[in-house]
Amino acid sequence: MSGKSYNDLRREVWETDRCSGCGACIAVCPADALFFPPEEDGHPQNRSYCKEATDEVPCGACYEVCPRVKMIQRQDLLGNYHSIVSARAGIDIPYRQSGGAVTAILADALDNGMIDGVVTVAEDRFTLKPQSVLITSSGELIGHAGSRYAWWVPLLAALKTAVLEKKCRKIAIIGLPCVTEAVAEMKASENDLVRPFARSIRLVFGLFCTETFDYNHLVQGILTRKYQIQPHDIGKLDMKKGLVVTKTDGETLTIPLKELNEAVRPGCRICTDLTARSADISAGAVGSAPGYTTLIIRSGVGEAYVQSAITSGAVLIEGDVDEKAIESLAAKKAARGIPKK
Repeated sequence: MSGKSYNDLRREVWETDRCSGCGACIAVCPADALFFPPEEDGHPQNRSYCKEATDEVPCGACYEVCPRVKMIQRQDLLGNYHSIVSARAGIDIPYRQSGGAVTAILADALDNGMIDGVVTVAEDRFTLKPQSVLITSSGELIGHAGSRYAWWVPLLAALKTAVLEKKCRKIAIIGLPCVTEAVAEMKASENDLVRPFARSIRLVFGLFCTETFDYNHLVQGILTRKYQIQPHDIGKLDMKKGLVVTKTDGETLTIPLKELNEAVRPGCRICTDLTARSADISAGAVGSAPGYTTLIIRSGVGEAYVQSAITSGAVLIEGDVDEKAIESLAAKKAARGIPKK
């Protein structure tokens, strides 16, 4: 037990705009005392109760799993890995982003019983509003495929449902670098309140990320009010030197990055990890040809899941990867540095 409470997290992370919005603190809080206010793109709040702060009962779970308490400047841009490959789905994925390899690998794992649930972000395709969900079938997973750029929802909040309510014990998590780092903190923790979550996570999939955007600022502000584009008229969003909006009628529009700056979550501005170095497998479009996914396979666990998908035909490995392109973008993000507390 760390002897820390949400008060320490509030002072060190929330009030200093370091919070990533990953939701790890919400997932592990045994008193359900932490929550994200509805319709707000900010940081967690407390329900005026905390076992540690109120009753002096040892806890510290929220503090131990936060990826923004101790941020270390790393010199290795891509992190440790076994191999880097270019892949695409060998199965039909209607809403796939890039090559669809992430969805294909996890769909194969669900069908083979290698995992019993996926904690990820789903999206209401009418409003584009995201939510943290637990998915337990390959069909449902394929239906939710695609990247989310208005990612304000606390992804790991659904981990509590998966572990404590649904009793999942072979969970895969798809998340951005902040999420994968939070999971790494869970696995490193010796806190008895955190261990059930750490033991239940079997695979961690990290997604390349430069930054994410608040739903209210991006969708309701920039897209709806400024550009007069309704969420239900958007077929796809993609980042390529700007936000590329593809409408359902086929029309495309590119919004310059400088116009998106106001929508970037404050906690994203201090993140220096592009490729989710703490994951078992990292994935993104950078470095591969259009229609393909770059996979950075980092662990033996990740290798096993990729190999299973290759064997079943769910994933095809094709083409070369431009590692220098990945390193170049990773260097730009790393140059942001980490501010002092």
